Amino acid sequence: MEIYKDLSNPASKEFEQLLNSQFTKTENLEEGKIITGVVNKVTDNFVFLEVPGLKSEPILDINELKSMGMLDKAKIGEKISVLLERLEDKKGEVLVSASKAQKIQGWDKLVEAYEKNEPIMGKITGRVKGGCIVEHIDTGSLMFLPGSQISDKPLKDISHLMNEPQKFALIKLDKVRGNACVSRREIISSFKKEDKIKIIEKFKVGDIIKGAEVKGYSSFGCFFSVNGELDVLVHLQEISYSRVNHPDEVFTIGEKHDLLVISVDKEKLQVGCSLKQLSPDPFENISNYELNKLYKVKVVKLMDFGAFCELEKGLSTLLHSSELSWTKKNISAKKMFKVGDEINCIITEIDKEKRRVAISHRLTTENPFETFEDKYPIGSEVEGEVSSKNEYSIFLKINGLDIDAFLHCNDLTYLNNGEEELAKYKVGDKLKVKVLEIKKDEQKVRVGLRQTQPDPFDWFNDKKVKQTVTVKIISTDTKGLVVRPEGCQMDFIIKKSAIAINAADARPARFTGGERIDCAIAELDLNKRKATLSIKLLEEIEKKDALDKYGAEGSGKNLPFSSLSEDLKKKKKKAE
Repeated sequence: MEIYKDLSNPASKEFEQLLNSQFTKTENLEEGKIITGVVNKVTDNFVFLEVPGLKSEPILDINELKSMGMLDKAKIGEKISVLLERLEDKKGEVLVSASKAQKIQGWDKLVEAYEKNEPIMGKITGRVKGGCIVEHIDTGSLMFLPGSQISDKPLKDISHLMNEPQKFALIKLDKVRGNACVSRREIISSFKKEDKIKIIEKFKVGDIIKGAEVKGYSSFGCFFSVNGELDVLVHLQEISYSRVNHPDEVFTIGEKHDLLVISVDKEKLQVGCSLKQLSPDPFENISNYELNKLYKVKVVKLMDFGAFCELEKGLSTLLHSSELSWTKKNISAKKMFKVGDEINCIITEIDKEKRRVAISHRLTTENPFETFEDKYPIGSEVEGEVSSKNEYSIFLKINGLDIDAFLHCNDLTYLNNGEEELAKYKVGDKLKVKVLEIKKDEQKVRVGLRQTQPDPFDWFNDKKVKQTVTVKIISTDTKGLVVRPEGCQMDFIIKKSAIAINAADARPARFTGGERIDCAIAELDLNKRKATLSIKLLEEIEKKDALDKYGAEGSGKNLPFSSLSEDLKKKKKKAE
């Protein structure tokens, strides 16, 4: 400690000078700044740098230099710029990064180019999910090129663009994350924009464009290519004087049409055209046509939902699929007609305000349902062949007519379950049925098979409520008894609650099946074909008749032995 007592001697001053100089250099070395180091040692895995003012040598992983393309710098005496991340980490070592330094140095140039809206030179070095990686040629900074920004049109192969120096536009910079996003598409579009301005200057309102080709369409209009150098739009309302829901109803990709220029926007670089204005409005001639009159029309376009037809050149209308046939539902017009066919139709509607004309082809033919009604009125019998069936019904092709009659499974038989009976029939079977219902407006005919057979319910025609009938027990279950009246072919259910007055006796298990028992008709409705049988009701009727015949229910209570059974029961309980 004696050395610090006299600071004026030469040795103390020299020490002070050296110490201060060392601190000065160290103070300039701040974390987060880029410093320059000199390579003083190279091994197989690491590069050692010498930086004045640091107490230890910073170390760089040689793989980092390889990834940066700076392996040639791994030589003694070469200078390398690095980012000073930590003056001292947990191990007491200096932590530096060459790649981060390169990124920061390149970032300043990118910011400058971004602010000035200037293009930068780069090259595509690799592909990643969603796009490509672009390397900035000047600084080596890596940037992201989204797939949508590679070109102004889809490219299946970009191999010809790889590693080729080219211009890119900076479209996004994230200083916090240090990410840069570039676009090649903007560069291409900017060149094309200059060319497009020159092209648009050639057009003026009123010009006619010859042979424009249909390039594509959307819900609001159709795009045409003019000589392969300009795309123009024909709005949906400018396609036709008739109503058009979508351009694909009128156009096909590749078709060529003449167009009239109706607008030129030099700021938006857009040219608007019209197809319909090249011809007079044909709807002005609609007064020449009458409702419910037959006309010959030309099929110009076929769709799944119908066909577009022309009454005259330019005056088109839709023949909907529902108006093609009386009997075939949802039939496709493509199966009935072809483009260019001339067919007969009847005009069913003319709406001048909505500029709409509706036509029908089926009205030109005889309505088979009217013919059917005239020939087979309700209640008559008709023969048919099973054409198809589903889970609950059968469809019969009526002989001599193109009509499918509907036969529900409940109208197959009076006796069995309808669905079980349905399984007995197959396509091709011939049946004689009765016409039950005809709906001409809905094109429906309903028929029944059981209506042609004797109704077993007629057995109840001379019966009445509370009348006693004899039945045979067919089967039993926990819910009640299945019985069949003698002389009747129908089965009925006597519910468990209707078996006996006494709840203890109301047990279906008392019966084994095959017994003949009496019961009463509890309910009868001939119109609804509904009948309810009850053993309990018969017991109540017989009990009432007995009481009316032999006296009141309490008669005999005053006789000496009228309560004998009850007294014996009481005595037995006391003895127990």
